[in-house]
Amino acid sequence: MQQPHPRFSVLSGSSLSSTEHLSPTASSTRFSLPSATSINTALGTPKPGPRPNIYDRNLNKTRTSEVSASAFAFLFSEVVQYTQKRVSGINDLERRLNTLGYRAGTRVLELMVWRAESSSKAPKREIRFLPALMSIHTQVWRAVFGRPADAIEKSVENEDEYMVIDNDPPIERHISVPKDMNQLSCSSFTAGIVEAVLDGLGLPARVTAHHTPTQQFPSRTTILIKLDKSVLEREEILK
Repeated sequence: MQQPHPRFSVLSGSSLSSTEHLSPTASSTRFSLPSATSINTALGTPKPGPRPNIYDRNLNKTRTSEVSASAFAFLFSEVVQYTQKRVSGINDLERRLNTLGYRAGTRVLELMVWRAESSSKAPKREIRFLPALMSIHTQVWRAVFGRPADAIEKSVENEDEYMVIDNDPPIERHISVPKDMNQLSCSSFTAGIVEAVLDGLGLPARVTAHHTPTQQFPSRTTILIKLDKSVLEREEILK
């Protein structure tokens, strides 16, 4: 009779009969362990309580909490790689990143409005574009990236174009773009956030991201805001 391979043998070769191998009494005696209750009692380990639910946390108390930069960089890198495998070109990739950023932006605006209304006796909603743009430059950037943007500029050629400048976008610090894709701007995700905030405030616009590197800031990025015609008409009436 062929002997079982030693790596698949449950018990070492011994004088046990086949009946003893299958006997629950023999196996339980040979491998008996104390119950979980007796172990906890012996060690004096308290029974773990239920873990806190993230939905029960106070949103105002998490206002100053920070997310690990390395965890965020890893997650965003995976998002970019996942999206890159399912697009046909750079424009399509930027469009999808913009769409993902738009979804995040709607939630950022919702959270900021909720916090403003819960902490202020007379909450104010911006209906003019320039105060809203200043809020994006300062409050939205601080809520998402932990610091305000570096500058705001107005186009001298087109009255419907404004720019938010970020000299060192945190979203691109750990992303290496191949030379054949040097036109790609992963800050399209940030542009989507800005577009969602403007839409939510009733200031529709088309927002895109563009690399504008300098010798001092090689990662400098410009978020270009092109306002809808209706916004300009309303601004003219409110003057």
